[in-house]
Amino acid sequence: MNGRIALVVGTSTGGVGRHVRSLGAGLVRRGMRVAVLGPASAEREFGFTREGMRFSPVPIGPSPSWSDPGVVMRLRALVRGADLVHAHGLRAGALCALAGLAPLVVTAHNAPPPVRGPLAAAYPVLERLVALRAEVVLGVSGDLVRRLRAAGARDARMAVVAAPSTGAPFNGREATRADLGVLPERPLVLTIARLAPQKGLDTLLEAVPLIADRRPEPVVAIAGDGPLWGELHDTAAELRGDVRMLGHRSDVADLLAAADVFCLTSQWEGPSLVIMEALRAGLPVVSTRVGGIPDLYTGTVLMVPPGDPRAFAAAVGRVLDEPGLAEDLRSRSRRAAAALPTEDDAVEAAAAVYKAVTQG
Repeated sequence: MNGRIALVVGTSTGGVGRHVRSLGAGLVRRGMRVAVLGPASAEREFGFTREGMRFSPVPIGPSPSWSDPGVVMRLRALVRGADLVHAHGLRAGALCALAGLAPLVVTAHNAPPPVRGPLAAAYPVLERLVALRAEVVLGVSGDLVRRLRAAGARDARMAVVAAPSTGAPFNGREATRADLGVLPERPLVLTIARLAPQKGLDTLLEAVPLIADRRPEPVVAIAGDGPLWGELHDTAAELRGDVRMLGHRSDVADLLAAADVFCLTSQWEGPSLVIMEALRAGLPVVSTRVGGIPDLYTGTVLMVPPGDPRAFAAAVGRVLDEPGLAEDLRSRSRRAAAALPTEDDAVEAAAAVYKAVTQG
């Protein structure tokens, strides 16, 4: 298919924006003309225009707003002439549906947030609107696909999300551990996450005293930034255990090379790009059993129920205390990493959907 594709994205601080940039760049390489519509902050963060796309600012915020009618009108005006519209996120998808944009493909990247009050009723409405109006809806995890089918989608299927590339470690294991002040004999337990409620880092901190109850005492490192930085930092400072709040780090490959086990305590995840990074680094992974994790990583990572710090600490302890288990998990990670989807896989899958929608 050679045509004009409009990619619509809402407010994004991470995986969604990176996915849209990767997808759009791949489509441009295939000779398509790609326009991205979304908040000005998305262009500043992800640089769509540097990848050959045209960008138009549209203020699609994270929640329903009184400005939405104006957004609908702007989308209608800007997308005129596109051969297909691909919206990312239920908010963006619902606004495109209200604008009457067609043909429309929507990718659901996240489960509805746990909110109360008037907004609690809004998300099921957005899901149903997207399910009924889009020609194809894609979910980044099996639970999202099932939700969209239950909402009435006539064609709901799994999205293909490329595994991110962290590149090779620059400093390596020993130099990075020295930089972090971690002695060679001490295990390093690592998580990399946005410091936001969805990531369940309170569960990890509650598990720290139990993880720390061994010799040599492990170091628990939390890399990332976000709205809970102050709260988590203060909690960590009071704990019986060695917790290092690393803040935002660009040396992800080095951190993964330095670690002995990777942890994810999220309340919900899709394919989890950071787990993909940990698998590529050959790390044992302990994760909560949520969202797309059991669909994608059963048999590869150790899983525990969300919000259970004792179970999480016990699983991490098994990896630290049982060298045979740790080595088996490393082997499983390396095998799973070899089968992860590439950027070309993701672009090929999207292009196939576009072709079926526009020619079907």
